[in-house]
This record gives sequence, structure tokens and C-alpha cells, in this order.
Amino acid sequence: MPRAPFQVLVFPFRRLEEGEFEYAVFKRADEGYWQAIAGGGEDDEKPIEAARREAHEEAEISPESSYYPLDSLAHIPTYFFEERSSWPKSTYVIPNHCFAVELPKSDPKIDLVLSQEHSEFRWGAFKEGEKLLYWEDNKTALWELNERLLNGDLPQPV
Repeated sequence: MPRAPFQVLVFPFRRLEEGEFEYAVFKRADEGYWQAIAGGGEDDEKPIEAARREAHEEAEISPESSYYPLDSLAHIPTYFFEERSSWPKSTYVIPNHCFAVELPKSDPKIDLVLSQEHSEFRWGAFKEGEKLLYWEDNKTALWELNERLLNGDLPQPV
């Protein structure tokens, strides 16, 4: 399947006690840096469809979970992607659409199941996740999600 010229970023989160939340961040197996779930669209997928597929492929998160679009939107230079040769020659940057996915507070014995793309993941508070994250756009999206949750201002799920 050809890669679509956009990227998605997905932050899983869980509600804890009143007003407390935790977020999952993932360590890439190849590069060793921490990030949210990330990946590209395929064929004519819409960003939300790619977000649901990537979250399922990388962490076995159900596509039926509640996904929330975030306003954070970054652009990534195409030189990061081998597939750029199949995109229009005038494509220099691609959008990175950000989403959050809500997961239930689960039994500690049952959690995310990683693909080979990641070597580990961690649940933690906002400050813990922010310290681990490598990419600035990941930090921005996590900050937005945290602020929205603290202010009770999540958009409607999509």
C-alpha cells in the first residue's frame, strides 16, 4: 500500500483519581527515543482512520476506543520518509495530525501490547512524559491534551 503524505500522532491516556491523569509514551526500538504512537496514512485513509490503525498495530488499542482530535498540528520535512519519491515533487513537508485516545484504568496485569516498533512504554503523569519525549511536536500535543483534561475541555470524540 502506498504511504499517504501525512503523519499521525496518538497519545493514550487514562483517568485516575479526581483530576489526575496518566499518559503512555513509547520508546522506539530502532532509534531509542521516546514518542507517542506515530505513523503514516495508507492509500486514501483519513487521519483518524490512520490514527486508529496505528494505535491498534503498535499497542493493540481497540479501534472502537474514544479518539479525540487535538488542535496541535506540526509539519515534518519529507526527507524523513523514503516514500517521498512517490509523492508530488512539490511536497516538501507533510502534516502531522495529533489525537488522544482514552483507555480505561486497567488491571496492572493487563496493559498495552507492543509491536516490534517499540521496546518499552511507560505510563506516567504529564511531567514524566514530557521529560521523556524527544520531539517538540510530541511535547506540544501532550501539553495540549493535559491542559484540555485539566480544564474539562476535550473535544467531542471522532
